[in-house]
Amino acid sequence: MSMLTVTWHGHSCFSAEADGFCIVFDPYSPDSVPGLKPLSLTADLVLSSHGHKDHQCPEAVSLSGRETDCPFQIETIDSFHDDAGGSLRGTNRIHIVTAGGLKLAHMGDIGCTLEKGQLERLNDLDVLLLPVGGYYTIDAVQAKALADTLRPRVTIPMHYRAADFGYPVIGTLDSYTRLCDNVIVYDTNTLTIDAHTKPQTAVLTFS
Repeated sequence: MSMLTVTWHGHSCFSAEADGFCIVFDPYSPDSVPGLKPLSLTADLVLSSHGHKDHQCPEAVSLSGRETDCPFQIETIDSFHDDAGGSLRGTNRIHIVTAGGLKLAHMGDIGCTLEKGQLERLNDLDVLLLPVGGYYTIDAVQAKALADTLRPRVTIPMHYRAADFGYPVIGTLDSYTRLCDNVIVYDTNTLTIDAHTKPQTAVLTFS
């Protein structure tokens, strides 16, 4: 059975692993996100949505250097970091990765409304990694509307503020989860998804 293992490392940094191949998304620089410890990760590939220091720090990831085939098909959608055509915060790149029939999208710092053609490319998602904090990205209400449109099997919120980490200007997790049904809070930062994983909003936590 095909499986996709997703691990949250804080803020918008995740790793996705399939068939022993690991991709890290949006690693943050040391001291760039209040309350989060510096990253020290190992992966086969690093993908970043944009160049801001809380999303692009390839130095935080040691590349394996293994000569192995990547099982992921990787697609990108160019979008904006704001609702003013990028004039405020620049561009944002959505990454879509598919392996073993399981499809994941990392939305980066999406801050704009997506066009019909872009939304269609995000159909049939098994996992949606979605910013919900607002201010720098879409907010909780906008994120919920996007999730309702895309209807992924599993939505994992990211880029929010908690008591001990995150930017003071962005919203808290509960601003999003109180809008959602089927919220499951895990006592780990890792979730493995397969064909039988039930629809849910999955909250990952640091163990």
